[in-house]
Amino acid sequence: MKKDGDGRVDKDNQQLLARRLSEEVGISEPDARGLIRLIGTDWNSLLREARFLKERH
Repeated sequence: MKKDGDGRVDKDNQQLLARRLSEEVGISEPDARGLIRLIGTDWNSLLREARFLKERH
């Protein structure tokens, strides 16, 4: 993932990551973007939390 000058992932890559997470786990893209804001971009952590979120809904 391309990072901007302060180490954060740029918005385009966040959108792609949110879309991938949404499709793979079956959560909404807004929920996926929220998880990325809270957790960051670690894929394994995002998958774990997205699956947990999906089970709760």
